[in-house]
Formats: sequence, structure tokens, C-alpha cells
Amino acid sequence: MTPETQPQSGNSAQKMPLAYRLYGLFCILLGIYTLFAVVVFAALMTWALQTDPSMIVVGSDLTLPVVLLVISYAITFSDGIALILFGRMLRKGSRRNAARISHVLIATSVVQVLFRLMLQGVDLALVPDAIQLLLLTAVSVTVDPTLREERALKRRARDILDREAAEEDMLGRDLEGKGYIELNFFNLFWVFVICCFLGLVIETVYHFVIVVPGEVQDRAGLLFGPFSPIYGFGAVLMTAALNRFYKANPVVIFAVSAVIGGLFEAATSLFMEFGFGAVAWDYSGSTIFGAFPDPIAAVFGGRTSTLFMCMWGALGFVWIKLCLPWMLRLINLIPWRVRYSFTTLCAVLMLVNGVMTLEALDCWFERLSGIPQTTPVERFYAENYDNDYMAHRFESMTITPDDSARVDGAARAGVVEAGESYLEGAADATFEGADL
Repeated sequence: MTPETQPQSGNSAQKMPLAYRLYGLFCILLGIYTLFAVVVFAALMTWALQTDPSMIVVGSDLTLPVVLLVISYAITFSDGIALILFGRMLRKGSRRNAARISHVLIATSVVQVLFRLMLQGVDLALVPDAIQLLLLTAVSVTVDPTLREERALKRRARDILDREAAEEDMLGRDLEGKGYIELNFFNLFWVFVICCFLGLVIETVYHFVIVVPGEVQDRAGLLFGPFSPIYGFGAVLMTAALNRFYKANPVVIFAVSAVIGGLFEAATSLFMEFGFGAVAWDYSGSTIFGAFPDPIAAVFGGRTSTLFMCMWGALGFVWIKLCLPWMLRLINLIPWRVRYSFTTLCAVLMLVNGVMTLEALDCWFERLSGIPQTTPVERFYAENYDNDYMAHRFESMTITPDDSARVDGAARAGVVEAGESYLEGAADATFEGADL
């Protein structure tokens, strides 16, 4: 075999296209700037917190924003190091290593977005993160030709298997037998959508029958449509966690479902309260059979409870044993020839719905906080989704700005200006002392 015909490994220093090398240089510079910015802003935030915390903290709880800021800065610092390594891999032509690091960067970027939402809400600072996510995703799927070829082969094999599975009434099933269904985007997306709707129906009926008999309350969790995303995400988590346990002991299924559901419910409550000061449920003061305080509710501050963890456990058992086969048959009603294009369209619409919901909640929070609505986006939501509309749409939700962990979106600029003024004042004093 001649050198020209020998296959090249993914890690060999192949000639990298100019666009990748330029992007690699950009990532190196961005990583260096990120490390420098983290150090500077950390110093300024520390000074502001020691001098006058009201300059940056919207709520009344000082400890919570500080903790979130420290975690956010740690993640950002690590992200800066990863960006430098990623850029070097692109510059050196180490394609497979660059693809691996890009996956790490995508994960850390998503985490950064979540922390930014909790600390600053929805603002223009998220735009660079969104662009970076798109670029990283594009690079991760194109930088290594061998991985691209592997994916193309897998897609062709998937199409053949889909045809055969459809003929055998096994479409969507895990053909390897490791779980009940195949955990691909198509199946999980429709599990999410359907359970968003079914969860909303169940919660509405529960409120109508048990909580306040006869009262119909809008329990929707998105700006548009009859959807409650906590149930959709919960169903996706349950499916991913229990897929291999669909033949397991019912006690195991119940316990795993209860733990996953309870932790997810508590984490969602924390995110909503930290980011928007929003409380949609509170189980504080719950008791066990009315005899003694609920320890789970006490430990998690009312964000979940023993009763609702048991409900999650029961729902998980019913879901994996009874509902999942029915759900798969419902999903497979979508003609397989259009299943992926139709799913992509619906996913884009659901993403737009989610983004607009976060923006509407953020503007609602700012209005209740007394923050002026000056940008075109803020004015759009103030005119079309004002406080009355939001209170009616999210009837079960209350927003208390002082309970949030928010740092004003303009605080960073304010801290920088205050820090510069402080440094200039110190310098002037120094020079005056020298003149004396």
C-alpha cells in the first residue's frame, strides 16, 4: 500500500481548511480574553460586594447570588482553558481531538447559558453564547471527515432498518433489546411534546377535583399552547432512566422514578426561583398522614414532598409498563417518510415557544422589579404580554423579585464604571500626595 492510499487517522495532522484555522485562532484569542475577563470581573464583583452590594444584587439574599457567581466564574474560567485547547487542536489539524473538545465546550456553554439566565435573565449577553453554540455544533459535526462518513453510513443503515422495522411493526423499538424503545431524538421529542400536554391535563384535573373542587385553573407552563414542560422533561428523564428497566422489579421502577422525579421537580423549582423569583408550587408545611411533618418537604424547602415523590414513582411505573407501548404506537402514526422533516419543524416551533416564554417571564420580572422597559424587545412584551396577561396565563405562578438570585444585567457595566472611578480617584489622590 502506497503512502497516498494509506488511510489517515482522525488524529493525524491533516491540512485543515482555512476557515477552521481562522476559527481556531479566534477561539484561542477568545479563550485568553475569557480568562482575563474572569479575573477582572471577579475582582470588581468582589470589590462591589464588599463596598455596596446593592449595586449589583436585585434581590435581598446576598449569599445566593455570590454562590452562583462563584460557580459561574469557575465554569467560565474552565471554558476559557478549553477554548484555548480547542483552538490549538484546530490550528494543528488534530481533527478528532477537536471534535471531542467541541462536545465538552457545547456542554459547558449550555451550563453557562443556564447560569446566565439565573443571574441576569434574558438579555443580549445570550446572543454571543447562542452564536458560539451554533458554531461549535457545526464544527463538531464537520471537522472530522471520518466521523462524518460514519454518521452518513449510520443514517443509511437507519433508513434501511426503519423500513424493515415498519414492516415488522417494530418501528421505534430498541432492536438490540437493551431497552424498550430506541432513545433517539425523534422518539424523545414526541415523548416530550405528548407528555407536556398529558401532564397539563392531569394537573388541571387534579386541581379541579382535589385542590380546589370546581375551580378550573390554567396550569400551562409555556406562553403558547396547552403544554407544561416540567412533565415533558420529566417524561424524557424517566424514559432515558427506565428504558432498560422496563422488565425490572416494580419496586425498583417505583424507587428510581420517585428519586428522579423528586430531584427534577426540586431542581426546576430552584431554577425558576433563582432566575425569575417565580414560585409555581410550594409544599412547605406538608405532613405525613397529618401526623408529623414531611421530612422530604423540609429538606428541600417545599420544592418537592414525599407525596409528590410517590406520585412521580407511581407515574414512572405506569409510564414504563403501560403508557410507553401506547405512546410508541401513537408516535408511529406519523408517516415515516415525513417523520424527520415534520419533527424538525415542530422542534423549531417548540424552541421558539420556549425562548419567547423565557423572554416574557424575564420582562415580567423586570416590570415587577421596577426596571425600566427601554429596549424594543421589552416594549414588545410589555405591550402584548403585560402583567395582567402573564398573571392570567400563569395562574399558579407568583413572582417575588426579592426571592431571586438575579444580578442586574447592567450591573457589570456599572461595576466596571464604579471600579474605574474608584481607581481614578485613588490615582488622583496618589498624585496629589506626591505633589505635596
